Amino acid sequence: MAAVVDMPHRERGKQREGGDSYRPSRPARSRSRSRSPPRAPVPVRTEEEKQAAAKAEYEKLLNMRSGGTYIPPARLRALQAQITDKSSKEYQRMAWEALKKSINGLINKVNTANIKHIVPELFGENLVRGRGLFCRSIMKAQAASLPFTPIYAAMAAIVNTKLPQVGELLVKRLIMQFRKGFKRNDKAVCLSSTTFLAHLINQQVQHEMLAGQILLLLLHKPTDDSVEIAVGFCKEVGQYLEEMQPAISMAVFDQFRNILHESDIDKRTQYMIEVLFQIRKDKFKDHPAIKEELDLVEEEDQITHKVELDGEIDVQDGLNIFKYDPEWEEHEEAYKRLKAEILGEASDDEDGDEDEDEDESSEDEENEETKAMEIKDQSNADLVNLRRTIYLTIMSSADPEEAVHKLMKINLPVGQEPELPSMIVECCSQEKTYTKFFGLIGERFAKINRLWCDLFEQAFVKYYETIHRYENNKLRNIAMLFGHMFASDALGWHCLSVIHLNEEETTSSSRIFIKILFQHISEEIGLAKLRARMTDETLRPSLEGLFPRENPRNIRFSINYFTSIGMGVLTEEMREQLMNMPKPALPAPAAQDRSDTDSVSSYSSYTRSSYSSRSRSRSRSAGRRSDHDPAPIPPLLVGEGERRTRPVLPGEEAAGLPAEVEATRRAPHGLRHHGTAVAHEATRIVPTAALHLLHHDAAETQTRPARLREGVDRARAHQAVPQVEGTARLSAAEGPARSSDKTADRRLATIRPGPGRRRDLDRLRRLRVAEGALIRRHAAAARLRAG
Repeated sequence: MAAVVDMPHRERGKQREGGDSYRPSRPARSRSRSRSPPRAPVPVRTEEEKQAAAKAEYEKLLNMRSGGTYIPPARLRALQAQITDKSSKEYQRMAWEALKKSINGLINKVNTANIKHIVPELFGENLVRGRGLFCRSIMKAQAASLPFTPIYAAMAAIVNTKLPQVGELLVKRLIMQFRKGFKRNDKAVCLSSTTFLAHLINQQVQHEMLAGQILLLLLHKPTDDSVEIAVGFCKEVGQYLEEMQPAISMAVFDQFRNILHESDIDKRTQYMIEVLFQIRKDKFKDHPAIKEELDLVEEEDQITHKVELDGEIDVQDGLNIFKYDPEWEEHEEAYKRLKAEILGEASDDEDGDEDEDEDESSEDEENEETKAMEIKDQSNADLVNLRRTIYLTIMSSADPEEAVHKLMKINLPVGQEPELPSMIVECCSQEKTYTKFFGLIGERFAKINRLWCDLFEQAFVKYYETIHRYENNKLRNIAMLFGHMFASDALGWHCLSVIHLNEEETTSSSRIFIKILFQHISEEIGLAKLRARMTDETLRPSLEGLFPRENPRNIRFSINYFTSIGMGVLTEEMREQLMNMPKPALPAPAAQDRSDTDSVSSYSSYTRSSYSSRSRSRSRSAGRRSDHDPAPIPPLLVGEGERRTRPVLPGEEAAGLPAEVEATRRAPHGLRHHGTAVAHEATRIVPTAALHLLHHDAAETQTRPARLREGVDRARAHQAVPQVEGTARLSAAEGPARSSDKTADRRLATIRPGPGRRRDLDRLRRLRVAEGALIRRHAAAARLRAG
């Protein structure tokens, strides 16, 4: 049984000894492990040996003929971490490679938005040691992307202010690159070099004499390529030459003109020269020397180099490669001090010594700063600067979209938001004539956000209430600005509720403002749409001040105002309402039992009081009227069309005046004497005494309806014989004249000597002259009818 069991074991052993096709044979393990000799201990290497081994491996990798194999970043960092001896060649080579990568990375990611943040990081690298790397990297990046040339030039200009040797080296290398490209007829190299040099000249890194030398060299023997390079160079540097060296610019453009007329060049090149002349005619508005966002260097801080095109130039190619520096640490410390001076940083040692003191006094300083922040600037310097920024932003914009885009980027302090609409209106008012530019800016702001719409509505209320402070030109511009915003629905029409169109609450300036406002709205949307807006039921409560409905006097004023400015169609509803309004009742007339003596005395006293009141009212009205106040608008007779007639006196309809006096209501203005209309039919039957009662001011008539009735009745009593045609009319006209003469003589006889005698005599003489003129006019009219 044991033999049977051992058989497979031996066979398996034989198979293992012989091996099989898929598993190689291996010697049997010895079961006695203790018989194997012990392993030798691994020797511990010192720090010097580790660094020596790492240096040897790193040197081997760098000096391989194939340029080195790929090393995983972790392995490379481990090798670099083991090399800590700054005086060794391997450590300096590693630092050189890191410097090259850092400078190249910063230059590649610079743009207009982050240039202010990239430059401090760039100064953090040792640009004195790596100035060759900086120049080579920025020239390579500029040649690869020509549209970014202004950004690279702005960066080089900033570096040149602190490290002028870097800027000079860059200019020398660009000039040398242009010279080599010009000799080799390499158009691409010449174009990139001249573009970079043009922007460095604009940034005042290089003197403008170099631009003249390059242009004259390119145009001396003109070819299609050289003229194309010269045109591109002149586009970039032309504006700067026009300002700084107009003589050079004139000579260059004369040469272009000669080439255009005399040289045998391609049509495409001729067109390029013509485009250049058009750009010059437009004053290089599309090709500014320095863009606003790249103007980062003050003119007095810039250092300008004068490198000539044909001078001796040392480009220092040795700065592009690594060289061992036995004084590495000293040079690094010197650059650290320079970096601290450039960036305004304190040294590390001073910071370490003062850390404890700063921690102890930090709380006191914070309390003092908090107290200092509570101080308010009463000079409003921040507000003035904000207004200046808004003004310059608006005036430097080419179109409304650009202005709104720039204004939205301004960081307005909390509570200063109303300054933006106010400055837009003020800028508009300063123009000689209104331009739609400002109206479009206000419209876009009001439609962007509800906040700006509310602020513009508040500005409308403020400017309407203070419009009397502005002269006529500013008033017109402001009114047209708000008129555009109303017409475009940028402002709500409910803002018009601030306007109360009546004689008491308006001034001449406010009436002019309303006139220009409505006329501009009518020009933009049409009178039909304006009428539809004014009659909208939802807006009716807001327009009660413009179109009153309660007070007849205010209604007449509004009707006359809108009719005088050519918008009578807006007053149709008010006319109908005025016609349908109830007429006020007047008190009963006085008793008619006075004697002739009383009538004569009352008439004489009335004429004196009415004359004196009229003279005082005329003097007060003349003194109250300003120079620019428009003439008062005579009221209209509502319901008689658009023709002007005598004003409807309040209470005349209710008083029931006779038909003769009713005719005076329709008398034209041409027949008025001292501001009163006289009808032929009325003068034919009314005696002189009653005519004088009728011929007084409208204000006197409104206060004496009863006396007017009394005079007419007395006139009827004196008229005993009905009038006939021809001679009877003339004699009837002469009769009152004789009675008037007797009355005047009787009045002259009763005047007693005294201090008022001369005044009474003058008054009676003027009265007699007026009566005579009136009677002569009546007689002439009677003769005409008789004939």
